[in-house]
Amino acid sequence: MNLSAFRLRKGLLRVWMRDVAIACVASFVIITFLYQPVRVEGTSMQPELRDQDRLFINKFFFRFETIHRDDIVVFHYPRDPERSYIKRVIALPGDTISIDRGQTVLNGKPLKEPYVPRRYRDTHSMAPLVVPPGEYFVMGDHRSISSDSRDFGPVDRDLIYGKADFIYWPASNMGVVR
Repeated sequence: MNLSAFRLRKGLLRVWMRDVAIACVASFVIITFLYQPVRVEGTSMQPELRDQDRLFINKFFFRFETIHRDDIVVFHYPRDPERSYIKRVIALPGDTISIDRGQTVLNGKPLKEPYVPRRYRDTHSMAPLVVPPGEYFVMGDHRSISSDSRDFGPVDRDLIYGKADFIYWPASNMGVVR
């Protein structure tokens, strides 16, 4: 191998290493601050999210947005911050929520919940609760099996770290989270 071929290979290796380093840094920034891939574990959000679905959660822009009713959020489980849960926001700070034999009542009016199929409803009741400032009442769409704010209470905003945005796997479920 002559000297010019050696220099060419060394230059190509340097360019390749630079490109790999840039890709690694960009991936780190995107995953750490913008979007994070997560895997759904369990069936409490069926039918919208199924066990083992893979999705992207919005971490960055979500920090500056207002949380809305019906958003599907990811949060640190209040009783064990090492675990994460994914649930739908049902009531906002200041709302009064109750459940009458499975019918969610929000601020005195029955809540229409088209995302909860009849076979996933339950018949439990819950006394009225005013959601404290800075907290959110969350529930799974599969009401009969979900561990949610009915069990562990409203979730503090500081525990919520992302909003479900896009299912990317399996391909048959691919699309925007509703």
